Amino acid sequence: MVWIDLILFLLLFALFIYVFASVTITNLHKVYLVFHFSMMLWPFCQFALKTTENPMFQLFYVKLAFIDSSMLATGWLLFTIFLTGRSKFLRIKSSLLLFIPSVVLSLGVITNPHDWFVLPVDGGYIQRTYGPIFWCIVIVMIIYIVISFYIIYLTLVSGSSQRIKKQVQQVFKGILVMTTFVIMDIFLNVILDSYLPVIPGLTSLGILLSAVFFVISIHRDKVLDIVTIAHQDIIDTIALGILVLDEGETVVEINQSLSPYLNLRIGDAFDMSVIFTKEHSDNRTDNFLETYKNSPLENIEIEWLQTNIQRYIKVDAAPIMVRGVMVGRIITFQDMTELRSLFDETTLQNDILQERNQMLIGIQNELFQTNRKLKQMAITDSLTGCYNRHYLTQQLEHEVMKNRKSQTPFAIFLLDIDFFKLVNDNYGHLAGDEVICSTVETIKQTLREDDILARYGGEEFIVYLPNTTSSEALPLAERIKARVEVNKVIVENADHPVSVTVSMGLLSINKDFRTEHTDSPKTYLNDLFESVDKALYQAKKEGRNQIVSILR
Repeated sequence: MVWIDLILFLLLFALFIYVFASVTITNLHKVYLVFHFSMMLWPFCQFALKTTENPMFQLFYVKLAFIDSSMLATGWLLFTIFLTGRSKFLRIKSSLLLFIPSVVLSLGVITNPHDWFVLPVDGGYIQRTYGPIFWCIVIVMIIYIVISFYIIYLTLVSGSSQRIKKQVQQVFKGILVMTTFVIMDIFLNVILDSYLPVIPGLTSLGILLSAVFFVISIHRDKVLDIVTIAHQDIIDTIALGILVLDEGETVVEINQSLSPYLNLRIGDAFDMSVIFTKEHSDNRTDNFLETYKNSPLENIEIEWLQTNIQRYIKVDAAPIMVRGVMVGRIITFQDMTELRSLFDETTLQNDILQERNQMLIGIQNELFQTNRKLKQMAITDSLTGCYNRHYLTQQLEHEVMKNRKSQTPFAIFLLDIDFFKLVNDNYGHLAGDEVICSTVETIKQTLREDDILARYGGEEFIVYLPNTTSSEALPLAERIKARVEVNKVIVENADHPVSVTVSMGLLSINKDFRTEHTDSPKTYLNDLFESVDKALYQAKKEGRNQIVSILR
């Protein structure tokens, strides 16, 4: 009785070696070999269990066998899914979910809490009693097997190809045999353990028989040899007519797409010249046939009108080389009629499109200019042409945070034209607009290239000075104030040029790189605007035409 499981293990191992040695290994074969190897663990553990008297080793083999069986049930289900062609519906998360019950139960088997998995009898585990974890394993295995049967049923009643159905039938036989023996083992050796003597090797025998079904199918039906099975399907679905010749110009393979061009069968002798009738005889066909006959190692092609079917056919001939030796030829036939028709139509349409394209280029240029003007209008003040407050605020939200991060000094001016209301009252709003525009031009001429001027509102303007220290900002502010003061604006209805002054608030950021408001640029920017506004208010309070500078 001890040797039954060993014999079954050795038979499974022999089948493993047979599959490995007798087939071309594809990815599906690799999956099956891993699966087959896991099936070998059960009989091995059953044999090893009976060869030791150490309870710890006995328990180890029992646990390993049931962990393997739990994973085996999941493997059956996944193998069924892939073999029935339903793997595209299986996502990574759902694949992992399939393993969760097996993993949880395996952890229960490993830890055996409160002996809920297995209890020894007479101090050893050769004779043992099972707890609730064992029955959970049985239930999960039954559920997985039922799902596998359901997937098999859906495949058999669907419109799947006969090849797929044949594979599925083999899977069904394998699962059915193994399930039958496993249930017999549980019923006879677990449920009726008190009434019947132990019948060894039932599960191992079921595993062996199911493996036999697979090995027969792999060897006889080549159910896993995807390359061989798909070869003919692939060439039959190709739109090109394919003709494969051996070195003696004998047909060794053809596909279904060749039938409109040639009536050939495998084994027929092929003569390239017969496909060209006398009406096709010209220099091109003569050169093609001569090259085909005398230079077989060259790749050649020709296109001609096949009058019997009124189609333009392109023929390509290429040698089949194996280790530098020509062993045959592959000839393809392609219907070019639609392509030629499309080419002629495309040439006509291309001329029309070129004419339209010139029109579109003109429209595109107009749209580009319009969009550029609209973009400029969106960010600039319509009266003065300088940037508006919205644009400056957006720019400063990015700039000031970048400056704080790199600890780069910068400065902000907020200036207001003094007593501007008197200009409007005395000379009118049009004159006031001229004064504002002239003042802006004076400020622009004084600023540097990278400085940004924006209209803050009414007669107030704000200037952003990047990478500027307080010692650099104050002289620039003084120059602006002085140039505005001497600027003379000639307006209508005025006996003499109008001159204005400006009050300025200057805020320099040299050392204020604290971390508050770091995540809220709007809050930080509002704080800066509030500070420079207070400085401007102080300049007005002190008599106007003043600069009040604050440093942070």
